[in-house]
Amino acid sequence: MSIKTASLIRQIDISRRQRENMTNTSEFQRKTGIILALDVTDEASALEVTSEVAGLVDAVKIGYPLVLGTGLSIVSKLSKYAPVIADFKVADIPNTDRLICEHVFKAGCAAVIVQGFTGPDSLAECVKTANEFGGKVFVVSEMSHPGGDHFFTDSVSKEIAALAKKSGAFGIVAPATRPERVKELRTVIGDDLKIISPGVGAQGGSAADTIKAGADFVIVGRSIYNAENPRDEAMKVKVEIEKLI
Repeated sequence: MSIKTASLIRQIDISRRQRENMTNTSEFQRKTGIILALDVTDEASALEVTSEVAGLVDAVKIGYPLVLGTGLSIVSKLSKYAPVIADFKVADIPNTDRLICEHVFKAGCAAVIVQGFTGPDSLAECVKTANEFGGKVFVVSEMSHPGGDHFFTDSVSKEIAALAKKSGAFGIVAPATRPERVKELRTVIGDDLKIISPGVGAQGGSAADTIKAGADFVIVGRSIYNAENPRDEAMKVKVEIEKLI
């Protein structure tokens, strides 16, 4: 076999594996309404917790703490248990955003979280890149920590939410710690976009109040992965949500 032929075969194999990754991880459906925020920093802990709560969470959200500690290769390992959302809060010029999103989806992520304050051209590039890989984009409209509404004022958050809808994003991020904001932002996007809401558990947000306010998914982190029994803790949130149905 010639070097040229071997190189071509490798490229075909890479493309095939990338397509398989997209097929296996692009589905993002609500079953329990829970997303695990996996903010641990080592692979062993990440896989242990995720395997324990498998079937009780609709997705696993990872960010810089875990990826910087383990590399993007962790995505394929976590994807065996649930779709993976890359919480990178992408916020740069369009070309850089495209490069980041390409890495995210090539690694096998189902979705990426980006910022909307960078403007319509940057957001459009993120959505375009996601569509090319069969992935999803969530846009931060407001964050969940106490200072999260300092710059993300009511008018700014609503403008970003409206931009997310116009750009064709899959959903927005709205704070479970302020369910009244979830309700307000739902009026902006209607039923066209999904709302994922961080802040349930350690930050004080209520899963029930957040779902009632209009969120589709609640994001729960420390109260699950720091628990003595993560599965039991995830089950408590699941039951809390089921009581509303």
